[in-house]
Amino acid sequence: MTDEAPLSPYVYEGLDPVAERKSTRSAISEALQDTLSLANTTIDAARKPGMPLGILSNITREAPLGSLMVAFLLGVAFARRRMR
Repeated sequence: MTDEAPLSPYVYEGLDPVAERKSTRSAISEALQDTLSLANTTIDAARKPGMPLGILSNITREAPLGSLMVAFLLGVAFARRRMR
């Protein structure tokens, strides 16, 4: 045992180990990975047969030019609304 006084009378060595701080980069990386995995599971669930993305992909597969035309017209309609 050393003759040095502890920093605080309530801090005892070994009772509550201090948690290691994560670097900001690793914390951001973990949050990004969690967000991406949640987004992937949501998209996978929406692609199942009968779900909206499944229906949309089937329509696009069956009529690609028609789908392209509809997407173009919707883009023009939204662009005109924003220009006003």
